[in-house]
Amino acid sequence: MMKNFVFLISVLCCAFSLMAQKEIIPKVTTIIHKLGDEHTRIKIFQYGKKKDIVYINLHSDETTSVAGVEKLLQTRGGLLIKLENNNKRNISFRLQGNVYTFDPNRIFSKTGIEHTLERFKNTSNRATAEVEKFANRILDLLPKEPHCVIALHNNTEGNLSVTSFLPGNQYETDAKKVYADDSQDPDDFFLTTDSLLFEQLAAEKYNTVWQDNLLVQQDGSLSVYFGEKDICYLNCETEHGKTKQYEEMIRVALNHIGQRKDDMNSVIR
Repeated sequence: MMKNFVFLISVLCCAFSLMAQKEIIPKVTTIIHKLGDEHTRIKIFQYGKKKDIVYINLHSDETTSVAGVEKLLQTRGGLLIKLENNNKRNISFRLQGNVYTFDPNRIFSKTGIEHTLERFKNTSNRATAEVEKFANRILDLLPKEPHCVIALHNNTEGNLSVTSFLPGNQYETDAKKVYADDSQDPDDFFLTTDSLLFEQLAAEKYNTVWQDNLLVQQDGSLSVYFGEKDICYLNCETEHGKTKQYEEMIRVALNHIGQRKDDMNSVIR
């Protein structure tokens, strides 16, 4: 009888604890940025007060990644920065009668901006300056010293994968070290600027790339930008539609990122 009573109390305590965990409703701010003769939108979702971990979604069509972190933001809090571009990957704008197009994850260096505009067959000094202002506007929204920046991305099967960074493949020189697990889908992987986070995620048997922050190609991506600044950056990639897989990977990564933050705080004390 006593055992049943104790069990009942335990169940009730768990139930009350779950009820007490209220869903965090984000404060949403929309920023309108003038880009050439057009206007583009940047949305900021602030869940609670935490800003030490920043999530950023640059490709508007990669919606699975955003859905994959929504529950975690609602329970743990955090800052999400999202570009609004009508569910399109690349951004186009008009300027003085011409149309320019760029990849918003290739704009965080002047070299990157020039290359992405050239890739879409139209460039000019004025257009480069406009895109550079846009990139700086995005960077200005980030806290000065974030504990970690998590980029939210998705891919299609057979396109970018962890195998792209293995010896003999397209991005081999961008990687300092690669862990590829045969039991995992190669399209689901992490890329990080941080050696410790690489080792931790690889130990969890997730496909993981440690970016070579010194030798990586200067393509204007956020990973290169934060690698140069020695700031923890994590890119999480899964195929489109794999929301549960995405949430699982982010949850595991957050556990390690949070533990490291606790360890750093204890050292400071």
